[in-house]
Amino acid sequence: MVVDIANGRLDPTAAFDFVSDPGFGGFAMFVGRVRDLNHGRVVTGVSYDMFDALALNGFRRIVDAAYEEFGPGIRIHVGHAKGRLGVGDLAMVVAVGTPHRDEAFRVCRQVVEAVKHTSPIWKQEHYADGDSQWSEGCSLCESHGSAG
Repeated sequence: MVVDIANGRLDPTAAFDFVSDPGFGGFAMFVGRVRDLNHGRVVTGVSYDMFDALALNGFRRIVDAAYEEFGPGIRIHVGHAKGRLGVGDLAMVVAVGTPHRDEAFRVCRQVVEAVKHTSPIWKQEHYADGDSQWSEGCSLCESHGSAG
């Protein structure tokens, strides 16, 4: 799901409810928040822009790949905010429910990394000095450790 910050907020509780099942003993969740400092610069907020349909298709491919690898007996929720977010606002929520904890951790990590590295989401950071800068974003990184 994509949530426009002007119309609502990401809800980790709803994400957890979505992936819950009485047969599951393992749950993992990643919640990404806007932080106040990046690369030594004081951040006042970020703006995320995306073409919703393209992003949602990408999320679906990521989820389908996880189902293919781990089996259809799991549940996955992917949510990302768009628009102008302040420090502390939720930017991304990924929740996973599985029968066992190990696969919950592995699926959650795989989905988060795939969203960060492949999704067409553009991030602009806004700084305390009044400047703003578009982030290269992980999907443009040559290696997973280059930016984020």
